[in-house]
Amino acid sequence: MQYGFVIPWADAREVGELAAVAEEYGWDGVFVWEPVWGVDAWVSLALAAVRTGRIRLGTMLTPPSRRKPWELASQTATVDRLSGGRLTLSVGLGAPESGFISFGEESDKRTRAELMDECLDIVAGLWGGQPFEYHGKHYDVSPTHFPTIGHVAQDPRPPVWCVGAIGYEKSMARALRWDGLIPQVIDENGARQANLEELQSIAGDLPDGYDVIVEGAQAEHSPAAWADAGATWWIESQWDAVGQAEPALATVDRLRDGPPSA
Repeated sequence: MQYGFVIPWADAREVGELAAVAEEYGWDGVFVWEPVWGVDAWVSLALAAVRTGRIRLGTMLTPPSRRKPWELASQTATVDRLSGGRLTLSVGLGAPESGFISFGEESDKRTRAELMDECLDIVAGLWGGQPFEYHGKHYDVSPTHFPTIGHVAQDPRPPVWCVGAIGYEKSMARALRWDGLIPQVIDENGARQANLEELQSIAGDLPDGYDVIVEGAQAEHSPAAWADAGATWWIESQWDAVGQAEPALATVDRLRDGPPSA
């Protein structure tokens, strides 16, 4: 089990400072969320990259349906090079109530899934170098030889973690195309993280070396129990801090306590 931390509420400079604290106190990764409007996730991760030298850096998570694939490819490749190959890209459909409708973003679930699939295909293709072309339902990329620094540091590419809804064939197939599963269940109340029993029900069907990522607060859950159920990453989350005046103080205290295994 590896241990990451989602920084719930901080400006870019603070993200860099908190990432340095996380590395000093033994965490394996620091993650930020990517809002429709707000603090830019990739500027924040770039600052975290220059303040650290070991921990993984990534989003939790990026909704590719509202991103231009070539811009996302540029940002992720830049952070991967800047960090010396420590980027992880986490993706999902995103929550429409988080600003999609307010800013005119696509909110239809089927269309967002199509856009996500095509966006990831293009991002991975551009990571692989030029010339590159792609012809899909939503995007059309012609071969280009325009000079660019586009390579990534990781070989063959940065890992991609993808939300997968247990019991939904297309959703799980999408996640299994990539490098890690963020397991969800859709019930009468909407989407939620899979519980221990639900994760155990599919653990035997996952490939060897495949990551399984779960979130929670140490005070409420047992990371060790999740590890026994098949999880490989525990991501400490303090979502109740979003919107607070000075949540960075509580975040520093929790980071200095170290990951649950420490």
